[in-house]
Amino acid sequence: MLTTIRNAFMSLLVFTILTGLVYPVAVTAIAQVLFPDQANGSILMKEGKPVGSTLIGQQFDDPKYFWGRISATGPFPYNGDSSSGSNLGSNNPALLKAVKERIAALHAADPGNTLNIPVDLVTASGSGLDPHISPAAAAYQVQRVALARGIETAIVGALVAANTEDRQFGILGEPRVNVLRLNLALDELGQK
Repeated sequence: MLTTIRNAFMSLLVFTILTGLVYPVAVTAIAQVLFPDQANGSILMKEGKPVGSTLIGQQFDDPKYFWGRISATGPFPYNGDSSSGSNLGSNNPALLKAVKERIAALHAADPGNTLNIPVDLVTASGSGLDPHISPAAAAYQVQRVALARGIETAIVGALVAANTEDRQFGILGEPRVNVLRLNLALDELGQK
C-alpha cells in the first residue's frame, strides 16, 4: 500500500515538474529565440509607445482611417477575453438585419461610393479579432479616407498597395491588408 502511494506521488511530482515547469520554460525559450516578435504579441511601437498588435484588430471609427472587420466580441469590440464568432447562420434574420444596417452605415459614411461593398466589411471573422481586411475592402474605403484627409486618392491607393501582404509562402491564404499598419502609414504620411 505504501509503495503504491509513494509511486503515485513520485509520478505526480515528476510529471508536474515536466509538464508544469520544464515544458513551458523550453517552449518559451525556443519562441523567444526563434520568433521573438510573435512571442511577445507582435506589438507595434510609435514614438517609443505601444500602439497595438498586428495580431488583434482595433476599433477605428474616424472617417480619416481605414475601418477593419466588424468585431463579434462583446460588450467591447476586439476584446480578446471574449473572442468568438457570432454563431449566426447565413439565413438568420438577426444576421441579415445586422448586415443591412452595416451596409447602410457604409453608404452613409461614403454616399458617393458606387463600388460593391466587400463582404468582410459587413461580417465578423470567426474570432471577432481579425486585424486584416481584404484588398477589396481597403480599395472600397480609399475615396472616403482620401476625402477626409484632403489628399489624392492615388496617394492613398498607393499606400494600400504598399501595405498589402501577399499569400503566406505564396500559396497559403489570401492577400490581406493589416488595418493598423495601414493607418499608421497614413499618419506618417500626414507628418511628412
